[in-house]
Amino acid sequence: MTTQQIKVAIADDHKIFRDGIRMSLKDKEYLKIIWEAEDGKDLMHKLQLKLPDIILMDIRMPEVDGINAINMIRKEYEGVKIIVLTMYDDQEMITRMMEMGANAYLTKTTDPEEIYQAILTCMNDDFYFNELVNKAVLLKLQHKKTVRQFYPNPVKLSEKEIRILKLIAEDKTTEEISKEVFLSPRTIETIRQNMKQKVGAKTIAGLVMYAMRNKLLE
Repeated sequence: MTTQQIKVAIADDHKIFRDGIRMSLKDKEYLKIIWEAEDGKDLMHKLQLKLPDIILMDIRMPEVDGINAINMIRKEYEGVKIIVLTMYDDQEMITRMMEMGANAYLTKTTDPEEIYQAILTCMNDDFYFNELVNKAVLLKLQHKKTVRQFYPNPVKLSEKEIRILKLIAEDKTTEEISKEVFLSPRTIETIRQNMKQKVGAKTIAGLVMYAMRNKLLE
C-alpha cells in the first residue's frame, strides 16, 4: 500500500457534486485534492499546469466530454490514472471506458469509502474492479464484440498462454483451469505470473484489461 501523497483532481460540471466529493475525501490519509475542473476543456487546460496522480471524472461534461477527454489524456498523459465517476451504469459504456483507458468505473451513488479504496487500489494495482465492472467485462467477453486496440505494440503470447488467459477472464479458479488444460495448479500459477511480467501487469485485472485492449480474447 502506498505511503506517498496521492494528488487527486476532480472533473465534473456540477459544483455541488464536486464540493461533496472534496468534503468526503479531504481528511483521507495520503490524499490531496489539487484542483477541480468544471468541464472537459477546463480539465485539459489544468492538466497542462499541474499533473495529478488520479482524476475523478464524469462522462457527460460540456465543451469536451469524458470520452474525448480520456482519448486525449491517454495520448498525452499516459501515467495519470482515470476513475470514471458518473451516474451512468450502462454496461456497454462501462466496457467502452475501460477499453479506452479508464482504471476504474464508479457510479455517483458509490459510498465515499469505496471511492477512497478505488483510488488507493488504482495507485497500487493500476485497476479497481468492482462488481459493476466485472459483470460488464465478462458479458463483453461472452459476446466477443470488437475491442478497441490500445497498446501500440502488444506482447506476443503463446497459444497455451492465451487459452489460459481466456479461462482467467471467465473467472475460473486455478484448480478449474488446471483440469481444463491438463497442467498442475503450480504450473498454471507460474504461467500466470510469467504473463503478468510479459505484459507489465501488476494484477490479474491488469492482465485481463491488457488482453481485452489488444483483442487477445477474441
